[in-house]
Amino acid sequence: MKLRTCLIAASLVVGGSSSAFADALPFPAMNASLSANPNPYGVDLDWAGKWFVGAAVTGLVFDQDNPGSGAHSLVDLDNAQAWIEKTDGWWQVYVQAGIYTQPSLGFGYIRGSRATTMLYGDVPFAYLKIAPTDNFSISAGKLPTLIGAENAFTYQNLDIQRGLLWNQTPSVTQGVQLNYTAGPLSFALSVNDGYYSQTLNDLSGSVAYAFDGGADTVSVIAGTNLGHNPLTLPFATPLLNDGTIADLVYTHASGPWTISPSLQFVSAPRDPLHGALQGASSIGAMLTANYAFDDHWKLAARAEYVNSTGSAAAGAMNLLIAGPGSKAWSITVTPTYQYNVFFARLEGSYVGASDVTPGFGYGPSANDTTQASVFFETGVLF
Repeated sequence: MKLRTCLIAASLVVGGSSSAFADALPFPAMNASLSANPNPYGVDLDWAGKWFVGAAVTGLVFDQDNPGSGAHSLVDLDNAQAWIEKTDGWWQVYVQAGIYTQPSLGFGYIRGSRATTMLYGDVPFAYLKIAPTDNFSISAGKLPTLIGAENAFTYQNLDIQRGLLWNQTPSVTQGVQLNYTAGPLSFALSVNDGYYSQTLNDLSGSVAYAFDGGADTVSVIAGTNLGHNPLTLPFATPLLNDGTIADLVYTHASGPWTISPSLQFVSAPRDPLHGALQGASSIGAMLTANYAFDDHWKLAARAEYVNSTGSAAAGAMNLLIAGPGSKAWSITVTPTYQYNVFFARLEGSYVGASDVTPGFGYGPSANDTTQASVFFETGVLF
């Protein structure tokens, strides 16, 4: 299940006594290959509760053949983010701000400074949570999506680039979310704007069950649009915002292994207002795995396959980068080293596509069927 994120501004936290609390911040959520700072800076403001600050500053360099758009190779500051959060009491706060980008398989790379403006702005996440009891809460604001098995930013995931299935999911939604836990069961229900469409007509929810002492979790997640796309769509909003998406995610953690297979179904109706004369659907599968050699060295891998229906001749909606009716698969391998707050990782990936619609493929001609990439990312997680 997509898990979450978020300002360093220690100068905003004044008064009270300063100390380091011996727990990692609950947000942003991290995957198995990287760990958050276990001793984040915190301030106890007495009646106002405990406030924490954290940050992620990372840079990357990459080289790829057949880029969908943009450069073959580039050096970039891909994250310069900070967050502040209050995690105790009946009212809680989470705010994240800064530069970010979202590299993903098959798409051209967008520089962090540009992606921030084009996507969700300088503050991608900001919400207030009301928690009257330990097992029930209501969150409102710019929220992490419930949909999908990968997270919003590079340092939250096993791999640097997000995968083919992630390309079909939202990252940030604006709305209200209810959360409830009952023993091993967790429920969430959200009314939001789907793929950041600025229109509150989407309903999403999730049910998760943890068993075997929490080592295994099964999650069912779904979202559907209850209305229609607005006339003007933001850059971050695809036409499938009008449709339905569902995920089944299983996660197993045992010893050095974390393994997570998932399935994803997408169905999008026709949207002639925006040029899609015919609807389309897709089914995809993903397997991720992470092996921890020790506290510092990890090896992550991801394999995916996804297909789609429809044809460009009929004006069908495009649910894959390779065009309506195309199929694609990918393999990604990412060894990672982390020491305290510092990390470095190297990623190799390969994407192949078939039944490619002319003009929708990879490379300068937009007709190539493969893309290989090598990424290197390093930085600090405060």
